[in-house]
Amino acid sequence: MSYVDLAPSARELQDVRYLFTDIDDTLTTEGKLLPQTYEALWDLSRAGIAVVPVTGGSAGWCEHIVRAWPVAAVIGESGAYCVTRQDGEVVFDYWEDGALQGKRQRQHLQTIKELISQKNRTFRIAHDQVFRLADVAIDIQGHDPQDVDDLASSIRATGGMVAISSIHINTWIGDYNKRSMSERVLTGMFGVDPEETAAVTAFVGDSRNDAPMFGFIRNSFGVNNIIPVLSQLQHAPKWVSSQPAGLGFADIAQTILDAAGAATSDSAAGAICRG
Repeated sequence: MSYVDLAPSARELQDVRYLFTDIDDTLTTEGKLLPQTYEALWDLSRAGIAVVPVTGGSAGWCEHIVRAWPVAAVIGESGAYCVTRQDGEVVFDYWEDGALQGKRQRQHLQTIKELISQKNRTFRIAHDQVFRLADVAIDIQGHDPQDVDDLASSIRATGGMVAISSIHINTWIGDYNKRSMSERVLTGMFGVDPEETAAVTAFVGDSRNDAPMFGFIRNSFGVNNIIPVLSQLQHAPKWVSSQPAGLGFADIAQTILDAAGAATSDSAAGAICRG
């Protein structure tokens, strides 16, 4: 385990009980979930650390994850909803109202299609749009960064919210994002006192749309492939792994697990001394 410049201390991470993480190019590596990364998710779960992926990914993707991965919940489509599994059933908790958010999405999708047709013909709606419930995703891989930013600006001019990941422009109508839904999950689902959030949470990300989470969560990490966009972030991660994508996540997970283990050992040693 190694980090670029600074490395976290065990003391800084000893109370972490909730790990929020991006998925694309953070958990995944070239679109695949490496065995080391999947094992890291299980190790965290076994240690009692709740993992919550926070993604721009579609509802179909989120439903699979909450069913098949060792996670406590999934925040999907950039904060549009939180997905959990309760008594064997998958439950979607929307930011506002599912029907309202769906209506806004359908209208916004038409706006985006017209915008692309008029100004940015080389861009395409993401292939998984059919599995989305609240946002619109546009593929950006292979496009010039300036063209991506120009399209994002045009979308904002229509009133749409925009988040740019390593693979998509995600856009929606609504006053929410990854951070606001994460705050709701922490207080409403996990019952975390806002004053305790800094100590008990951590976050891992890789791209520009993770900046709100880097600003929200003190114990924030970037995997190594975030380095090219660091200068573009309003809020940057506190620590950056020397490893990219899923390998970086596995290293960060081990750092958190080691800190939790050290805290447990210290508590046990203290109890023995007091005895």
